[in-house]
Amino acid sequence: MSEWVLGILGGSGLYDLETLENREWLSIQTPWGMPSDDILLAELAGVKLRFLPRHGRGHVLSPSDVNYRANIDALKRAGCTDILSISAVGSLKEEYAPGDFVMIDQFIDRTFKREKSFFGAGMVAHVSVADPICSRLSQVAGDAAEKAGAKVHRGGTYLAMEGPQFSTKAESRLYRSWGCDVIGMTNMPEAKLAREAELPYASMATVTDYDCWHPEHGNVDVASVIATLIKNAETARAAISNLVSKLAKTPRTNSPQGIETNLDTALITPPEARDSELMAKLDAVAGRVL
Repeated sequence: MSEWVLGILGGSGLYDLETLENREWLSIQTPWGMPSDDILLAELAGVKLRFLPRHGRGHVLSPSDVNYRANIDALKRAGCTDILSISAVGSLKEEYAPGDFVMIDQFIDRTFKREKSFFGAGMVAHVSVADPICSRLSQVAGDAAEKAGAKVHRGGTYLAMEGPQFSTKAESRLYRSWGCDVIGMTNMPEAKLAREAELPYASMATVTDYDCWHPEHGNVDVASVIATLIKNAETARAAISNLVSKLAKTPRTNSPQGIETNLDTALITPPEARDSELMAKLDAVAGRVL
């Protein structure tokens, strides 16, 4: 067993909790470049927390400009055992209304401008992301959101689009025909990289709007999204407090899905053929097996 060290990826307002103790902003350099921002180290109810503003403080990075590899690597270097993503999404279904929370369990990745793996030429690995979410962390995070007053949908498919533009109506209708539940721009390749780094990952998606498919709602605009985003952030902060209270009473063991050891069966390149430069860059992500 080990202690919980929870990494939280999301908006800069999520760490505005008055009850946080021992706050310290830490700059972490990674072999993959700089993460989106410094990481806020803090404690709550005896649980160690690591907050990383995904878009940087002040929201200065677009989804395509976020260095996802650096973010995951930095959280691993900061000692994280688990990662909770909190992100805004558009709804692709009538029943997922603005203000609702969705505990994602599947993704369709339609991004195309982002580095999606820590591995590559000189050190090849193939991890399974058939079930990309840590079911245990998702369950307790969903319980925490419900306790905070959110309407929570358990399970949902997140369509990850490149952005930064919102969807066309034709795209929105296409994604609905695929059975997707929500649409966002940030959880991919984030979830894939977390799996490569052997970090259990859960996604708490907060609905800000109906995507442009909805005939009775106007096209998506930033002003309406931000208004709902602010309300959702208040609930998300309460959910974080509830989640931490639960973790404080629950000894941490490895994920029942075996996420912490998934690289045991993922590495293909034999030791004699591995690139030493890439191996050095993988020290935090894959140091356990390398």
